[in-house]
Amino acid sequence: MTTTAVTEPVAERPGRGARIADQLIDRVWKLPPGGDYTATYGLRAPMRDGVELLGDLYRPAGGAPLGTILIRGPYGRSQLVSLAFARVYAARGWQVLLQSVRGTFGSGGVFEPMRREIEDGHDTAAWMRDQPWFTGSYATLGPSYLGFTQWAQLMDPPPELAASVVIVGPHDFNRSAHGIGSFSLADFLGWSDMVAHQEEAGILQRLLRERSTQRRQRAAMDGIPLVASGEALLAGQAPWYRDWASRPDASDPFWEPMQLSAALDRVRTPVLLIGGWQDIFIRQTLDQWAHLHERGLDVAMTVGPWTHTDAAVKGGGRVTKEALDFLGARMAGRPEGRPTPVRVYVTGADAGWRGSADWPPPTTPQDLYIEPGRGLAATPSTRPAAPVIFTYDPTDPTPALGGPLLDGNTAGVVDNGPLEARADVVTFTGERLAETLEVAGTIVVELAHSSDNPHADLFVRVCDVDERGRSFNVTDGFVRLTDADRDQVVRVELAGTAHRFGPGHRVRLQISGGAHPRLARNLGSGEPAATGATLRPSTRTLPVDGRSRVVLPVVAPS
Repeated sequence: MTTTAVTEPVAERPGRGARIADQLIDRVWKLPPGGDYTATYGLRAPMRDGVELLGDLYRPAGGAPLGTILIRGPYGRSQLVSLAFARVYAARGWQVLLQSVRGTFGSGGVFEPMRREIEDGHDTAAWMRDQPWFTGSYATLGPSYLGFTQWAQLMDPPPELAASVVIVGPHDFNRSAHGIGSFSLADFLGWSDMVAHQEEAGILQRLLRERSTQRRQRAAMDGIPLVASGEALLAGQAPWYRDWASRPDASDPFWEPMQLSAALDRVRTPVLLIGGWQDIFIRQTLDQWAHLHERGLDVAMTVGPWTHTDAAVKGGGRVTKEALDFLGARMAGRPEGRPTPVRVYVTGADAGWRGSADWPPPTTPQDLYIEPGRGLAATPSTRPAAPVIFTYDPTDPTPALGGPLLDGNTAGVVDNGPLEARADVVTFTGERLAETLEVAGTIVVELAHSSDNPHADLFVRVCDVDERGRSFNVTDGFVRLTDADRDQVVRVELAGTAHRFGPGHRVRLQISGGAHPRLARNLGSGEPAATGATLRPSTRTLPVDGRSRVVLPVVAPS
């Protein structure tokens, strides 16, 4: 009788290519010199249902680690992923377990995004507890989905969990998908298509597919019915998409495993939050700060001038240094290098970082009223004026341009000139500023509005118009109406911001009926957005009668 020996994973030194990549990222991110480390590939962690999840363990060479970091995500454990989120920490004394969530990159089971992360995170912690290499406590770290898995751990925090570094990470996915009133079509059809094909073999096959990705996705986003068009693109590879797109109701039990707001009340250990002003999850990041700070938790927050992908790329150096500092102070007895709990990047004129004890800082509301001639003024006009009228046509929906999008190629601050040249986009612009105007916090727009169709959306944006007349987006907001056929004042809260309008610049209010495909268009027919196919336009009336205003949270000059 013969037996086959089971080969246990063995720690390996990084190859030449990995060492070169490590040195390059150190230079680009301006990190302090790192040391040697080893990697043990293919560790298997059993879950309660018998499924095994694969992970790679990175350990500093030649000494005991400062502590353990757990990173769980669906994007694999490749050279690029391990470089940014594991090796850079292992080279600086931390032991890192990089684990693939179920159904991805060799881990067993079926990938159902975000639905099993509470149980699987708990089971991974229990497995780590029994490993000879475990240091007795651990932190979690990572961006986006890797941030969501951290909130899943915090739903029932294991006793060994000592700190969390959540980078552009949501805690409520229904809110991410539908929270401001319309399905985030571009983000989550695009994400579903990317994830469905991320494990395809062959570099040539992937390159050929990527060349047509934007064209194929845009065609699917423009098609109706919305769900059927998306499913045709996905070809059965992302079965979750139908539920995501067609279940807007936050009280639907479908969303329960993906709604982790309770974690904000259950976390007892330090949390570092990192966000970006042009990130799709910035509203949740700011709410996380407010809730944890109100509880008196040890929480810090950094918000940079980043889009979702920028936080881990352009912001990678700052993010990594802040994470190392935060974890070192809380888990390794190192001195705290952070001078204030809050650090935000103020965009615009004289852009730069600012520290504060809280967010938002003290501000004074300043009103700007729309006035005749498409202007904005500090006081409401008493002059009689005709209303401003525009028509939104869902067969030619107002397009999205820049702003918080998952696709780093189209997201961020851009010149809004091409958008504002459309007949279905209305702008009101203030006078040139004599001195710097700094805003911080939530800009609110109150807009007198009516429509000849009760089913209508409002997309509202504040822009910074420079001396050359170029209009750059600062922040925006959205609301979906089902009673738009009555005269009313609609309140729209824009996403949080920190921005300086410089001398000679002007504040602009931009108004339209949508931002497709960032937000799925309003069909105008009252049919379900996911399955409807009847399109009806809406003609909007904006009275210029002193009721419409922009409320700016203004920071006093320093």
